Amino acid sequence: MQNKILSHEQIQHKTRRIAYQILEANVDEKEIIIAGIDGGGLKFAKKIKKILESICKAKISLCKIQMDKENPLNSEISTSILEKDYVNKSIVLVDDVLNSGTTLIYGVHHFLKTPLKQLKTAVLVNRNHKKYPVKADYKGISLSTSLQEHVNVKFETNNDLVYLD
Repeated sequence: MQNKILSHEQIQHKTRRIAYQILEANVDEKEIIIAGIDGGGLKFAKKIKKILESICKAKISLCKIQMDKENPLNSEISTSILEKDYVNKSIVLVDDVLNSGTTLIYGVHHFLKTPLKQLKTAVLVNRNHKKYPVKADYKGISLSTSLQEHVNVKFETNNDLVYLD
C-alpha cells in the first residue's frame, strides 16, 4: 500500500526552496559544486542544479558520486570531477533520502580528505533513524517513520512522487 507524502508540485516547491538556501549560503562564490550520490541523489542534484543556474551567476557544476551503497566501508568512492577541480570550492552533497546516514557520512568522509571552502548536505526526505552523526543542512521534509516503513522517491518527467510503503 502506498501513502503519498509529496506530490510533484510539492517536490518542485521544496527543490526551489533548497536551491535558494544554497544560493544564500554561497552568495559570493564563483562556483558551486552540486555532488549527487548516484541514483536518486544524482537525479535530485540535477533538479537543484537546473534551478540554481536560473537564479544565480555562479558556475554550477554537477559531480556524480559513485559508491556501493550496500557496503560503503569496503567500496571505492569515485567522483566524476577530479579532486584538484574541487579543492577550496563550495560543495553541496545531495541524496534523495537520509535514512540511517550511512551513504551521506561516507560521501562526506570522501570529501573531507581534500581542503574545501565549505561542505554542506541536502536531501529531499530526512528520516529520523540516524546511525551516524550526520545531518542534512538543507532538507525538503522531515519524517518520523517506523523502521519497517520504506520511503520511495520516484523522479519521472512531470510526475515526481515521494511515497511510503
